[in-house]
Amino acid sequence: MRVGLHALGIGDGARPEVIRAVAQAAEAHGFSRLWAGEHVVMVDTPVSRYPYSEDGRIAVPADADWLDPLIALGFAAAVTQDIGLATGVLLLAEHHPVVVAKQTATLDVLSAGRLTLGVGIGWSAEEFAALGVPFAGRGRRTEEYLAAMRTLWREDVATFEGDFTRFREVRVNPKPVRDRRIPVVMGGNGDTALRRAATIADGWYGFNLTAAQAVERVSVLAGHCARRNRPMAELTVAVALTDAAPELLPGLARAGVTEYVVVGAPPATPDEAGHWVAGLARRWLGNSRS
Repeated sequence: MRVGLHALGIGDGARPEVIRAVAQAAEAHGFSRLWAGEHVVMVDTPVSRYPYSEDGRIAVPADADWLDPLIALGFAAAVTQDIGLATGVLLLAEHHPVVVAKQTATLDVLSAGRLTLGVGIGWSAEEFAALGVPFAGRGRRTEEYLAAMRTLWREDVATFEGDFTRFREVRVNPKPVRDRRIPVVMGGNGDTALRRAATIADGWYGFNLTAAQAVERVSVLAGHCARRNRPMAELTVAVALTDAAPELLPGLARAGVTEYVVVGAPPATPDEAGHWVAGLARRWLGNSRS
């Protein structure tokens, strides 16, 4: 099983010297991917419930620095050579799909084909309101935006007609490195997210689950794949757990998980951040280089 690291872009992890230290140490110690999530807007007193904690509150303070994930990953790409890069997740419905298609293809080219685009539909009505995007229908909007982006990546001269976006005979370059495709991972723990992963994505990213919940969710995902005659092996399956322990990894692998994502906040200085990554590698990878 691969082991990724979700630690960039927030708080101390938003400092350029810490991003450099974490990214280079993660690559040196054998982590598979660097993940970075997104919120364009945070509010001090949210009404919307955060779906990934029992109390419905996000752990990140509203006044914390939170970098744009594509820009943060672009910085990480420039200081590394081989480690994968993934948004975990980008809230696609909040953005214009033509712009995101351009940005992600650019990052894929500059990173030599290392980008995975993790997308989610979003949970904060306040965030959507601040951006002037309807909260209702965001799932359908996400599906359509993804179809439009794939059209732009695939076609030299692209035309698309949808309910939320349309364009005619346009060129968007560069094209992604790997057969004009960027792997897309669907975030979200609910049944609808799993259906989308099986139907329109190349993988799934489950977040803040227990190990038992992760195994159950993978089973549901496998069921969605079976009903569509899609081999489960076509999908990557990444999970981040609340009850994480290295001894759980073999069982998760048997259940169909292909990547365990370590989630953490790095220390404030580059030296400390590098040592922190080395400690994570010793725990999760058993890496003698650590």
